[in-house]
Amino acid sequence: MKDSNSLGLIVGEHPDRESWAHPDEAINLRLWLRLATCSTLIENALRGSMRADFGTTLPRFDLMAHLSRSPRGMKMSELSRCLMVTNGNITGIVDQLERDGLVERNKANTDRRSSVIMLTPEGRQYFRRLSEAYRARVAELFSPMDNEAQNDLFALLAKLKEAIRPQCQAINEAPR
Repeated sequence: MKDSNSLGLIVGEHPDRESWAHPDEAINLRLWLRLATCSTLIENALRGSMRADFGTTLPRFDLMAHLSRSPRGMKMSELSRCLMVTNGNITGIVDQLERDGLVERNKANTDRRSSVIMLTPEGRQYFRRLSEAYRARVAELFSPMDNEAQNDLFALLAKLKEAIRPQCQAINEAPR
């Protein structure tokens, strides 16, 4: 049920990012706001699951996921680039994971000033459990959509990613 101004909100409904856009707005704006809303909803559900089930955070999970794919480890700068956050953010997460015995730092052979971060055996075991729970939660969240709809959406989002990547890189690399 829509209210009288056709914004799609009804009394008592919680507005989200896309709720401020009027139906007459350009489709690209409405599409972006819908994508952002869906991303936030999914991320919040995953964040809540990681916290409730494992007492951990999504950034810790993301960092461990990258390390799990790199048996030889990764430099802090590589992790920073992959996770699209600052080196300072990575340092804080690595410090926590190291304190918990889930990662270890080793001096890089090529540059003694930098460290290579690796999962410990305990970290690998812990990450396997986290990963299984994460995959199950993602499957649960997407279960209302059949496989065909998921595949269609995946293909459309691949086209969007390919189309916008050059513009986004140019904007991010422009001098400020």
